[in-house]
Amino acid sequence: MKDVTNSTGNYKVTIIVPVYNEEESIYTLEEKLLHFLHHSILSACVLFVNDGSKDSSLQKIIEICARNKHFFYLSLESNKGLSAALKAGIDSCCSEYVGYIDADLQTDPEDFNLLFKDIADYEMVTGIRVNRKDSFFKKLQSKIANSYRRMMTHDDVSDTGCPLKVMHTKSAKQIPFFNGMHRFLPALILLQQGKVKQVPVRHYSRMAGTSKYHLWNRLSGPFIDCFAYRWMKKRYINYSIDKHNLD
Repeated sequence: MKDVTNSTGNYKVTIIVPVYNEEESIYTLEEKLLHFLHHSILSACVLFVNDGSKDSSLQKIIEICARNKHFFYLSLESNKGLSAALKAGIDSCCSEYVGYIDADLQTDPEDFNLLFKDIADYEMVTGIRVNRKDSFFKKLQSKIANSYRRMMTHDDVSDTGCPLKVMHTKSAKQIPFFNGMHRFLPALILLQQGKVKQVPVRHYSRMAGTSKYHLWNRLSGPFIDCFAYRWMKKRYINYSIDKHNLD
């Protein structure tokens, strides 16, 4: 299948921002992202992926993209979840690198520059949230889920749930996608024999809206998905082409 060619190819990195019912924070998110673009050490654009929002998020995203030339969007017909939104964004990305940040502003776009410093030497650079501003119960859930995932995947990543990551687009497009994939991005990069680096980043309390995660989907989902990952790891096909005459 021929690669998609679009405006994101004019930039070094595309920042994917999945959005689902974030109308209360979308304008603040615009300001934060716009400020970051002016200070980014790599030429960057923003790609909003509206995941079937039922509020006014899509209308506001269209408005934001109309007044900012480095902002783009795509919208899914219905809500498909974070992994599907990420896949849609990655499939549409033509820049050398692709980044990811949540729309809830609990991480700072400015910290992408910390990740950009090492991305040339690693297939993925991912954040580690320091001094997390979540509730004790939420942090406990994450700790349990991360510990179990590390035991099952051996990826040695301490905070795979950090919504601040940068990848080589070529590597990202080779990731086998499935529901829950977003929890295993570092492990899936390692399956390609890629290198992953972890970098401390800032973390903030949620400014507006409500979390899309709760006890059931924070613990039961990763538990089930870990078995899917283990099954796939044993059957994963990894190859590189030495020579060809297809030019």
